[in-house]
Amino acid sequence: MAGVNPYIKAAKTELPVKKFTITFNIEETKEVKVFEVDPAKLPYGRTGLEGSILDIAYGANVEIDHSCGGVCACATCHVQITKGLESCNKATEDEEDMLDTARGLTTESRLGCQCVPNGTQDVVVTIPAWNKNMVKEGH
Repeated sequence: MAGVNPYIKAAKTELPVKKFTITFNIEETKEVKVFEVDPAKLPYGRTGLEGSILDIAYGANVEIDHSCGGVCACATCHVQITKGLESCNKATEDEEDMLDTARGLTTESRLGCQCVPNGTQDVVVTIPAWNKNMVKEGH
């Protein structure tokens, strides 16, 4: 699934104009993946807002669960922005409502599908180990 949720107000975002890096800390595998975001290549995929953490993760070949297809209708893409949160768009009321259903909520929590960094600083994202959709189809 891809697209937008017609029942929510669109988030106000600012796309980056210069390259920056995102570091993904993947708790489940203890892997750390650094990816250079090239604004000229956005969007990388068709899930989440253009330039969102979820979109960039797709380009970096980093898996973040997103049961709703990245349209802010669930909280499976819940991540924590541990560095660079100031460079991201503000969470909308709809995103905050979805985050209220997420496990392990912190002040650094965002939905990967809605969080769009503007590229003014590098970003570090933690993907919590427990935030996995355990009901998946096989590969």
